[in-house]
Amino acid sequence: MAADTWVRSSGTPGSRSFQMRTHLPGITPGTYTSRNEGETSEPVTWPGYRPWSAVAHTLDTLDAMTQHQSTQTMKPATAAKKLGVYLEATPDDFREGVVSRAELNALQADPPQWLRDLRRDGPHPRPVVAAKLGVSIAGLARGGVTEALTTEQIEALKEERPEWLERERATQAEVRKETVRIKKRNAERAQRDG
Repeated sequence: MAADTWVRSSGTPGSRSFQMRTHLPGITPGTYTSRNEGETSEPVTWPGYRPWSAVAHTLDTLDAMTQHQSTQTMKPATAAKKLGVYLEATPDDFREGVVSRAELNALQADPPQWLRDLRRDGPHPRPVVAAKLGVSIAGLARGGVTEALTTEQIEALKEERPEWLERERATQAEVRKETVRIKKRNAERAQRDG
């Protein structure tokens, strides 16, 4: 048997809380289900509402529309983030313009020399520095690293092994272990329940 088709509530005027339509496969929307062959059900559409089958479907009208696709652009900061480079170290023409999706894809597929140099030598943005050091971005801040670092500076920190770096690496390792444990537990639950 179908769920209740009508819902009355004291909803906000203009909301659709007055009527809720339920559609089940094989049942004509706007009618009650019936087990009796040949008998028609009484319609459930209230006076003043069009039957569900009479409502114009937006998707049918989209086919006739012409396809107009605008070029997606992004700010240089967004593009630099997606490329994994420090914005302030990029060339002026990159920082001053906008970057289209096609240009970003071209930069990723065939990076120019300046991009290869930045990725290799830096300065690197904080997410890249954190990944190279094996800590979180918050761990960098706790350790007093708030600026972009070059590859050389990152390697020097790895060799020095300051106390804060060792502590943050241990914290990050614990977080990863806990994430793996929770993922495994959830997979076991899903396998057991499903």
